[in-house]
Amino acid sequence: MASPEYTQVELLTLNGPEYRRVSTAPPRLPSDDEIPIIDLVGIDGDLNARTVLAGQIRAAAQNTGFFYIKNHGISEDLIASALTQAKAFFHQPAEEKEKVSNFKLLNMDGYHAVGTTQVNKSETKDRKETFSLRYNARNDPAAGPETPEDRTWDDSPLWAGTAHLPNFRETTISFWQARLALARRLVRIFALALDLPEDYFDNVVTHPGADGLYIHYPGIPESELNGGSIDVGIGSHTDIQCFTLLWQDMSGGLQVLSSSDEWLDARPIPGTLVVNIGDFLQRLSNNRFRSTVHRVYNRQSESRYSMPFFCGFNPESVCQVVPSCVDEDHPALYEPISCGKWHRDRLALARGKPATA
Repeated sequence: MASPEYTQVELLTLNGPEYRRVSTAPPRLPSDDEIPIIDLVGIDGDLNARTVLAGQIRAAAQNTGFFYIKNHGISEDLIASALTQAKAFFHQPAEEKEKVSNFKLLNMDGYHAVGTTQVNKSETKDRKETFSLRYNARNDPAAGPETPEDRTWDDSPLWAGTAHLPNFRETTISFWQARLALARRLVRIFALALDLPEDYFDNVVTHPGADGLYIHYPGIPESELNGGSIDVGIGSHTDIQCFTLLWQDMSGGLQVLSSSDEWLDARPIPGTLVVNIGDFLQRLSNNRFRSTVHRVYNRQSESRYSMPFFCGFNPESVCQVVPSCVDEDHPALYEPISCGKWHRDRLALARGKPATA
């Protein structure tokens, strides 16, 4: 039997390039332990039920760092409505989408066209287009009077440029709100999973990093499908913030790097969302939780759609490795840093710009 062959993937970090060994074998299906399906029904139970749920999430976070969740509380009708809006937006002519270009709005909301991002500089440009909605206190039902002014701003240009799409604003905000509410509940489960009080992170998710995206991966022409090399939909990377909630359509294409350096085919499962650990939560856990390399390929002639939600902490909150993950044998591996600075510096790195002060 031939020995497996490996290559490597290069990742940019704030400390310079890092390299991960990667098998050249085709992606395989994950085992139940590698990417488990976790039932969130216990999130509405008593403390014992929530602690049991936290134990399941702890095991997944320490293994591959990816898991599916079912009974997550976001209605299928709302998800279907959001998908309809995503398709309506992306099916517009380019000049209509460019009216809400991220580059025109000069913030993290808005549209990015195909080929304008390249998550991994050693791979191809990303074959995708996105519409993004970041945290704005005016859209957060739980926002209090203490929310910083810079977390509320005039988003009217974004909605003026999409006003011709019926129900686009209402549905997009409703879907964002539903995922934010779920994310806040999961933050409490993550606290239990780290052997912390359930409310440990409550004061750092009052106005968090919370980016909701629509993503469209265009279909591949038959001539390219038969020609071998295909541009990556989104290159090999790890997510920046604490964790990600992902809805994906039934096309497939999400690939996750296993602990044995093999690509896993994280196929869509109806009625579930995918959750994965991000870099900031790995940092706070002193590397107990794993932020895992993943990528997307759309190897079909039809479009692929996904809707991720990236959850972080309040941008100005300086966080350190949590006390439950530090002892004499395991000193803190990371210095305290604010989630906002971490996020900004990582984005600046991806864009080839200097880090912030």
